[in-house]
Amino acid sequence: MDSPKIKRAIISVSDKTDLDVFAKGLAEMGVEIYSTGGTRTFLEANGIPCKDISAYTGFPEMMDGRLKTLHPYVFGGILCRHDREDDMAGLQEHGILTFELVCVNLYPFEATIAKPDVTAAQAIEKIDIGGPSLVRAAAKNHLFTSIVTSKDQFQAVLDSMKENGGATTFELRRQLAADAFNHTAKYDRAIANWFSKEVGEGDFPQTLGVTFERSATLRYGENPHQKAAVYAGPNVDQVPNIIRAKQLNGKELSYNNLMDLDAALGIVLRSKNPACSVIKHNNPCGAAEAATLSEACERAMAGDPLSAFGSILGMNRVCDEATAKVLCEPGLFVEAIVAEDFEPKALELLTTVPKWRNNVRLMAAGDLSRAQSEWTWRCIEGGLLVQNADVQDDPEDEWKVVTEKQPTAKQVEDLRFAWNLCRFVKSNAIVLCKDGMLLGAGAGQMSRVDSVKISIEKAGDRIDGAVLASDAFFPFADSIDLAHENGITALIQPGGSKRDQEVIDACNKYGIAMIFTGYRHFRH
Repeated sequence: MDSPKIKRAIISVSDKTDLDVFAKGLAEMGVEIYSTGGTRTFLEANGIPCKDISAYTGFPEMMDGRLKTLHPYVFGGILCRHDREDDMAGLQEHGILTFELVCVNLYPFEATIAKPDVTAAQAIEKIDIGGPSLVRAAAKNHLFTSIVTSKDQFQAVLDSMKENGGATTFELRRQLAADAFNHTAKYDRAIANWFSKEVGEGDFPQTLGVTFERSATLRYGENPHQKAAVYAGPNVDQVPNIIRAKQLNGKELSYNNLMDLDAALGIVLRSKNPACSVIKHNNPCGAAEAATLSEACERAMAGDPLSAFGSILGMNRVCDEATAKVLCEPGLFVEAIVAEDFEPKALELLTTVPKWRNNVRLMAAGDLSRAQSEWTWRCIEGGLLVQNADVQDDPEDEWKVVTEKQPTAKQVEDLRFAWNLCRFVKSNAIVLCKDGMLLGAGAGQMSRVDSVKISIEKAGDRIDGAVLASDAFFPFADSIDLAHENGITALIQPGGSKRDQEVIDACNKYGIAMIFTGYRHFRH
């Protein structure tokens, strides 16, 4: 049958953003609006005619609003099949009206439980009952009923009605129904997760349910033959991230761009001083801290200039004009930059320099002072691995100098920088640093001594006086021999090897200072 013209609508919402515009549009097309409590008060205050659902059902709201819309007069009008004579006859027999549109959004449960001092009683009162029931009923009957659950749908519904004589198309109603069931599923999952914590299931509930919403479909995945999309998680608006960053310039982001931008941002978030990171294939090939962002950027790019070509940059400050001038130097080229923001002069420079113009992707991530995500997820075949994120500072009061040689204050400063950095390098990870700058990184090698060799090669003739950080213990003293031969003066590592004493003895032999942190930082 043809799509039914919308004669009547039920509107009952918690979030009333843009509702006045939507309801006026419905009223102007002759739609009779029925509403409840606060929504009816809002509509009437905006001069929009509406009827009280309680007056229609003959049953008052009860229990502080817990019981409002759960009535056969309401659900019969939503669920009736307009092409079934027996359904329509039943409505007529009992004096039930049809409702061709339902506009509902739910009590703000997630916002409520996010408040620091919320009580269980307050949370429970924000568990919506009638709202999800209305949504599910209308979505089930989408052949005849339009279900609106978001202000983002208002204009599409009004446009469809104007183009189709007061009706919506089946294609739109089906999409609205899909959105509606996703809406209630996300809502129920938030409630279930909260209850799991309340009953003491701890950090790892028996059933893990997390809702991710598609943010963008990407051109392709890690390789051109792979399909890909990016999804926003439930905490996307609470943590510093690249998904919500505002793109100010450049082509659309690729899968690999997003991976590297995330890594670049993660590194600089750990620095209290102005810092810049340079990422290639998810590993840092440059990183530095300095008194100014421009100096940090210049030093980071100098860490491994060859690898830095076509890299991704991360900055933990607003990119200023001086920093932009550094990046505009001949011979430098980057794919993308993420910073807290970009000053107008910096933006002008970076988008007009002939070698870049519209090619370089500039991402403003906003406030970077927010706490990072507490948990990480990783897919494996048939399931998911969950762990708390490796973002916390290791307690320095637990660090132990295990050698006869004590590190100088300057060495400790560089060791701290190197230690913070090595957790972002794929294991086995070795980083060499000096004066708050990455000189060389050995990443992803199956043998730790090979990572040491690579980092030494990358550092070149700048290595004398550098410090070394290792993400895990040294299984043998061979790496210490290499460190001594190349002028490395201090080391930092977790400790914990059966051969720790051999490693300590080698350091003492060469006059190298070494710190054990007691914390490992594998990255796979």
